[in-house]
Amino acid sequence: MAKYKIVQDHELCIGCGTCVSLCPKNWQMGDDGKASPKKTEVDDLGCNQEAAENCPVQCIKIVKK
Repeated sequence: MAKYKIVQDHELCIGCGTCVSLCPKNWQMGDDGKASPKKTEVDDLGCNQEAAENCPVQCIKIVKK
């Protein structure tokens, strides 16, 4: 079972691509020009934590399950 949940407020996303550049294995740009996670539940935070910390609008939150 996954240990962490990645929660993103998609409406706040400005499509800067910081999360995608820091964590391309779990973040992607959508057709709407905004980023979204490929998986919302993960066992290891890895680069997702860095993506959350560096998001300029702080729309990414990591929740421990």
